[in-house]
This record gives sequence, C-alpha cells and structure tokens, in this order.
Amino acid sequence: MHDLYYKGRIHTRVNHVKGGYNTDRTVKLGTQENPLTLVVNSEARKTEVEELAESHQLFTDISVDTDAQENINELNAILNKPVTTTFEKTPKRNDPCSCNSGKKYKKCCG
Repeated sequence: MHDLYYKGRIHTRVNHVKGGYNTDRTVKLGTQENPLTLVVNSEARKTEVEELAESHQLFTDISVDTDAQENINELNAILNKPVTTTFEKTPKRNDPCSCNSGKKYKKCCG
C-alpha cells in the first residue's frame, strides 16, 4: 500500500517558500559587518572616495593599487539606486479632461 494515503500517517510538506535565494538579508552592503571593497589608483582619489562614502554614512575598505584598474562599482550602485516612478491617476469617463479643454474626458481625449 502507498504510504501517502496510509490512514493516520502525518506527512510534512516541504516548504518551498523558505528555500532558495535569500531575499531577506540581515547584513547590507556598506555596513560595518560588510563594508564596500573598492580599488583606486592614487591616494588623492582615495581621500575623495572616503569623503563621498562618509557623507552617505557608508563603511568602505579602500585599497590603493597603481597598476590595477579603478573599481568603485559597489559605491556607484548604492549611490545611484533607481527611483520608483509614479504616474498620475487616469481620469474616469465623466471627469473633466486633463488637457483643460472644458469637455469631459470621454468626449475629448478618451
């Protein structure tokens, strides 16, 4: 007999919601536990980047390497987060038209 339908047997279902990719991270990038790792080419550039990070209250681990290519992608990603766009509410049929013609929306632009 198949054990799935055995009377009285308790089966635990695997919870697929809690497994997989971790979207609820407790440690964010740019904090003391997880500082930004940046590479710059000169000491002057290092001070510029440090001042920029301090103004945004971010923690960084900056290394100076004259031979390597400058890499501040993590800092740019945090500073240039996309902003959610919001649109105005579309008028209903009997509301006045938004083009200020004085007509109803259904007779003008609808």
